[in-house]
Amino acid sequence: MKWIQKHTLQITECISISFILLFVYAAVSKLLEYHKFRVQLIQSDLLAPYADTLVWFIPLLELTLALLLLFPKYRLYVFYGCFSLMISFTIYIWYLLNYSDHVPCACGGIINTLSWNEHLVFNFMFIILGGIGICFSLKKYHKIDYVVRGRPKT
Repeated sequence: MKWIQKHTLQITECISISFILLFVYAAVSKLLEYHKFRVQLIQSDLLAPYADTLVWFIPLLELTLALLLLFPKYRLYVFYGCFSLMISFTIYIWYLLNYSDHVPCACGGIINTLSWNEHLVFNFMFIILGGIGICFSLKKYHKIDYVVRGRPKT
């Protein structure tokens, strides 16, 4: 346990870098293959009505989260965003696999080559990383609050 406490900052940095790489790669892939991404969104029964908005919103959200991860003071909130986005993507995949006749993959680049089971495992790994990032950031946040205010946050 002491090792984790001693290396919390390094672990949080590695998680941040992992999300930055994931989101920048995914966003750039989607933007470079804009027309393909848009068609895949249109083919989705669930997302088709929102395709014209989502085709820009998703990559911009991914890039924004990646950018904000560079600033440690925002990390707790950004980890919540990363965690939520990965859960949303995972629920969307689960929905497609269980309730959709057509399963378009609106992923970009090499992630597009994963099988659906591999994709779910990949997403779950990042959900876990997001949860760890939140936990470590909360501990840091509460520690800072304790030092500044002289008492634990209630």
